Amino acid sequence: MCKARRDANASQPRPISSNKHAVHTPSSTSAGASPTIFFSVSNTSTAGDRRTNSSSSRSISSLASLRSSLSDTPTLYSNAEISAATINPVAKHLSSSSSYRCSLRGCDVFVYRRPFRGDPEAFSARLADVCKSHHRSLVRILGASVGAGNIHLVYDFAPGASLSTCLRNPLNPTFTALSSWISRMQVAADLAQGLDYIHHHAGGGGFIHNRIKSSAVIVSETGFNAKICYFGAAFLAGDVKIKKMMRTDSLSMKIEGTRGYLAPEVIAGGSISRKSDVFAFGVVLLELISGDEPVKYRLGAGKEKRYEWVSLIETAREVVGAAAWEEEGSPAMASVTAVVERLGRVRRWVDQRLKDSFPLEVAEKMTVVALRCVEGDAAKRPGMSWVQGKISQLFLESKAWSERIRMPAEISATFGPR
Repeated sequence: MCKARRDANASQPRPISSNKHAVHTPSSTSAGASPTIFFSVSNTSTAGDRRTNSSSSRSISSLASLRSSLSDTPTLYSNAEISAATINPVAKHLSSSSSYRCSLRGCDVFVYRRPFRGDPEAFSARLADVCKSHHRSLVRILGASVGAGNIHLVYDFAPGASLSTCLRNPLNPTFTALSSWISRMQVAADLAQGLDYIHHHAGGGGFIHNRIKSSAVIVSETGFNAKICYFGAAFLAGDVKIKKMMRTDSLSMKIEGTRGYLAPEVIAGGSISRKSDVFAFGVVLLELISGDEPVKYRLGAGKEKRYEWVSLIETAREVVGAAAWEEEGSPAMASVTAVVERLGRVRRWVDQRLKDSFPLEVAEKMTVVALRCVEGDAAKRPGMSWVQGKISQLFLESKAWSERIRMPAEISATFGPR
């Protein structure tokens, strides 16, 4: 399995000139090796200076080695390599028939197959743009292969379970791996940061994901950290037109998506945009809060016993109320009775498997943020920078709530007969 590489925003250290210390870097280094930093210390340096220099040397070397581990050079795999890896009996299908977990060049990876509609001559440059992006909340892309009308995208395998499985385990519907409010807020914060990075920083100018949904999110077993899968898939598969991407926030593409996550303007035949990503993200937030599916059917109460289509978005709107928030996304002022009734509805709607152990006001605010994201009018939806800031604030409030309700360590209790 390939060595894990973490994201970083580190730059090469700059030499600092001084009368006492001189920093020298070699003019050239071997490929793949971290540059060696030499410190020359004068006889007048103190013991404290030597300790500082030693610490600085370790810090600079650590940053340099971390930066060198984040390779921006993509790997172009051959069709023969992909075919041999995916038809291998050891290879496993993942969530769909177009995703495989296998081994390529000694690395544990998953391969995602898509129809290729792009320009083969521009593919290498596009792949290089995507591979420049590194973030802890994105599953890292290693390379790709194009041929026979398909593109195979190779991603580093991220251990864990999909968010949809964590929330709704088909083998045990009453169980959830995300059994605490803090774990769900951790997932929400990670996803918000990752999508904000995709929209505004990835590839130097930002991309559109176009496949945000709970089944496209991996949650780690330790720490409940979340990673977004399929980053760059729509861009590399040629679903988007590069010229329009440079001119506007919207992209022309073949409309593909999952019911419940598609924005109204996309369903109506419009173009995808960052705002349609925000819509899908809002649906995922509602899933995290309630544990429910975006769309489901239930048996009606009438005599004919027909199945009714139930939307998670509409249910959340009924819970919070039509005029429950102001433009900033915070609950609007209302009478005490109205507030109590609304909080009661929120408490009953939040996932019962949390056993009422969550900050009620924070849950209400999170629901309001999610409803802002799923506004029917794309122009009224906030950008991911605003959403990420709100969720980070609510995450901190949730941590403070968790600390308040935690039993002090110095208090102990013994239960037994008198």
